[in-house]
Amino acid sequence: MGKIEDLKVINGEGYQLSTLEKVIASARANSMWPLPFATSCCGIEYMATMGSNYDLARFGMERMSFSPRQADLLIVAGTISKKLGPVLRQVYEQMAEPKWVLSVGACASSGGIFDTYSVLQGIDRVIPVDVYVPGCPPRPEQIIDGIMKIHDMARNEPLRRRYSDEYKALLNQYNIEGHE
Repeated sequence: MGKIEDLKVINGEGYQLSTLEKVIASARANSMWPLPFATSCCGIEYMATMGSNYDLARFGMERMSFSPRQADLLIVAGTISKKLGPVLRQVYEQMAEPKWVLSVGACASSGGIFDTYSVLQGIDRVIPVDVYVPGCPPRPEQIIDGIMKIHDMARNEPLRRRYSDEYKALLNQYNIEGHE
């Protein structure tokens, strides 16, 4: 959860100051709406993460978004076939900025044990990935750790980073139109 230290607050008698950028970043980090794109056993582990034992809701993520236009975090969990690659890319492109991608498990990250003609050897071949969670399948604690890293990225990201030349160059590597 967001701590008061994260906001870099200046306290005084009768007032409290921070920057708008830090307040917005903290709000983004603590109210992400994830879009689960789960295809196999990693999806089951992600479901366990949402359960009462691990309670992902304590991170402000209790509302699953099954509409890309209303999601901030794309969680890809499981094997992605080459036929499914364009669908994944379309879902990513439909998401509004700012958006983050979490690659969960060996299959989403590198194709896993499926070194075959039909399996995409890592989703980073079709969309940019922010955080990789290793494992086959990863434990819910690992998925929570990956989500916490995404939250740290969101909390520390400047508001204008998505409009920077570096970010536009990254999107150009994937042939995705950037912002104008």
